[in-house]
Parts: sequence; structure tokens; C-alpha cells
Amino acid sequence: MTIVRLAFFACTASLALSATIPALTQTIQVNKENRTIAITATDKVIALADVATVHIGFIAYGPDSDSAYAAGSRTSNAIVKALTNAGVPNDSIESENQNVSPVQDYQIDKLTPAEKAQRKFQVTQSWTVRTNANDAAKVLDLAVKAGANQSGQIDWSLKDENAPQSGAAAKALQRARTVAAEMAKGLNASLGALLYASNETQAEPLRPVMKAMAAPQMSGGGGGIPLAINPRQIEKTATVYAVFAIE
Repeated sequence: MTIVRLAFFACTASLALSATIPALTQTIQVNKENRTIAITATDKVIALADVATVHIGFIAYGPDSDSAYAAGSRTSNAIVKALTNAGVPNDSIESENQNVSPVQDYQIDKLTPAEKAQRKFQVTQSWTVRTNANDAAKVLDLAVKAGANQSGQIDWSLKDENAPQSGAAAKALQRARTVAAEMAKGLNASLGALLYASNETQAEPLRPVMKAMAAPQMSGGGGGIPLAINPRQIEKTATVYAVFAIE
């Protein structure tokens, strides 16, 4: 929702209006020659994400540490090879964490004795893959089919953060000018030059960020097609404080 706050002060019959700029030592003096209107306005721009950061990873088991490590190594290299063979640049694939550890009893207490014997140790590893938003489903599909059975979260962002931020600030400033002009009419005056403006800009997702897939573990889908994943919309909001002269 757009929020507009109006601030003005009248002095005697000559109608002198002024405003003090927040968080700054600069002050617009109140006198007959300096009549001003101060406006705080908020507006937004919504842009479709064009960058996706895909979180991929796997967990592999073995009856002992060496066996688990060997299984993990095969899976690890298979995942990276699948991505690079598909044209994903090496510098777009970044390691997050990797670990070799014993499996705790509570993790396998519902398994059969034979299954428990094969899951004494585990290897986990994860990466982030930065790609174009339209390629997110493809990257995820490649990784999962290569053994990335703990994958799915996608972070959405923009290549150019400045353009929508500037757009939101420009819209907020125009809104402030429009409101100030209407106020000036009510005071039997006309709006003059912009004397001062400042803004605060922040990015917010249009909807809460959710994992692309709810299941904590995934297995390869054989020759199936990738999941249907659409880029998210990103909202940039700017709040502008503007001081205009009135004539």
C-alpha cells in the first residue's frame, strides 16, 4: 500500500510554511520569503526475477567411513560433471558445506538390522548454483538426476538492482509532487521548485519465500521432464521525503 504523509506549518496572516529535514543538520528557515511544503511519499516497482540461486546437495551412506566417503565422492563428482557438461560455468557452482560423520542411532532406529548395517556412516555435501532464472528448473533437474537427493530451495534476485530501485524512487517523488501541488492549490498558491529530496529504498519479495520442493530428499526422476518452476516477482519500495517551495 502506498503511504503519503503531509507536513506543513502556517505562521501569521502571511502564511509562512516550513519543514525541518529529518536526520540532517540542514534546516529550512521559517520566514516570509521562504514558504515550503514538505511531503513524505512511498511507492513501489515490481520486477520479475532474472537470476536464480539453486541450492543442491546429497546424502550418501556406507557401512564404514571409507565406504561412505567413496559413495559420496562418486555422487559429488557425478553432480558437478552433469552440471558442467550441460554448460553451467564452474565459477557459478559454489560449495556450501561437506561432512563425513557417523550416523546417530535415532536416525536409523526404524530401519531393519540389515539396513542399519549399511548406514553406519554418512557423507553430506551441498552447493549453490547461480544461473538465469529461466534455467533454474533445468539446473535442479540435472542435479537431482545425478544424485542430488537433498535439493530444491531457490533464491530469486535481479541482475540490476539499481534500475527498479531508481524507478520506485522516481514514482515516489512524482507522487510527492502531485500531492504537494494539490496542497498548494488549497493554499491559493502554486507549487515552486523542489528544494530538497531524500529517499530510503528496500527490496521485498512479493510473497513469502518458499522452497521450490517440499520434500527434504529427492531421487532422480529417470527420463522425466523438469519440474515446472516460475521465477518470482520482486518488489522494490522507496520512501521519498521532499520539500517544495510554494509561490
